[in-house]
Amino acid sequence: MGFLQRLFDWKKKKEDPLYDIEDWEQVDAWNEVIYDRDDLQINDRKSREDYVRGCLEQIAEASREVDLLQTEYNEITGKLRDMEEIEALPDEEKKLLGDYAAKIAQLKKKQAGFQNRRKKMSEEKYLKMERMEADLKEGLTKLTDTENYQRLIKRDLKKLENEKQAYFYRKDELKKTIGDCRSMAVVCGVAAAVLILIMLILQYGLRMDTRIGYLAAALSAAIGITLIFIRQNDSRKELRSVEKGITRLISLQNTVKIRYVNNTHLLDYLYVKYMVSSAEELSKDYEMFLEEREERLKYESAENDLTILEKEFLHELRRFQIKDPAIWLHQPDAILDKKEMVEIRHKLIIQRQSLRRRIDYNREVVAAKAQDEIKDLAARYPKYAREIMAIVDEYT
Repeated sequence: MGFLQRLFDWKKKKEDPLYDIEDWEQVDAWNEVIYDRDDLQINDRKSREDYVRGCLEQIAEASREVDLLQTEYNEITGKLRDMEEIEALPDEEKKLLGDYAAKIAQLKKKQAGFQNRRKKMSEEKYLKMERMEADLKEGLTKLTDTENYQRLIKRDLKKLENEKQAYFYRKDELKKTIGDCRSMAVVCGVAAAVLILIMLILQYGLRMDTRIGYLAAALSAAIGITLIFIRQNDSRKELRSVEKGITRLISLQNTVKIRYVNNTHLLDYLYVKYMVSSAEELSKDYEMFLEEREERLKYESAENDLTILEKEFLHELRRFQIKDPAIWLHQPDAILDKKEMVEIRHKLIIQRQSLRRRIDYNREVVAAKAQDEIKDLAARYPKYAREIMAIVDEYT
């Protein structure tokens, strides 16, 4: 059937009980389509043909617009009929749908709460920790042990360094003591020589008996030098022991330093691997990861439950002959709350009225006036009527 025929079948649809009777006085408020032939060169074939085709194009455009609007109009009408079907259901079946709607609304609320919640960690970090999940607990233990070992190594290094400094201090003291012994030995020798010289002067100059003096001087020098030698010898022995101790400490310190460096490198690797700066941070991240995973599992479980519930809900709606059951998945509250149902119905009626006005405008104003203009043109200029109808036939 051609579009001209479809356009003017609208009068039959007014008999449909679902058709809303509009206030036709509002038509005066619509934008009028005005045809002006004052400048039309009717005797010019090209101008005449362009004018007729222009009217026909307006009719065709109106027809396309009506088809689109009618489809949407029918969808809204179907929704209104579905609402009437649901409201006409027996109480038991209404209760069944209400139970489904309540559960769906509750699960959707949970989902919304999860989606709007403040995340415990970024998505990127969560995914990385999820990939390392099998290694996280062992990694936390390893990182904690490594940090504890690092503290022990630092403590040992500090202890070795303090001990080494004490040995160096003792070494300097012993070197000073050995030097002092040498000086004291020289002093003793000089003192003994002076005493002997004094004894010689007393013996040969003053003719005194100095044998006891010689003996006392020799004995004093021997005792002093002996004591100095013993002190110096002991210091030398202790110095050799201290030097060996320093060598041992340096060797031990180097060994501990190697452990420190290796342990530091291991720590750096673990920090990079787990994207943290300490074992404490990894522990907190691990706890947050477990909490985040638990919440996500709850969300996934709720999502699966919602999918199953929605399938069962759709099955029940189809069983009750509801034409467009899917839309009720997005408005379950309307089944639970009569006020919500009334509000939705009111909005749909307003939408349908608006569509009705647009459909009637395209039919009554655009298409009808274009058709009247073509008819009037053919009536006023009968000699061109056959030609005009021939053009019209091309569009039918």
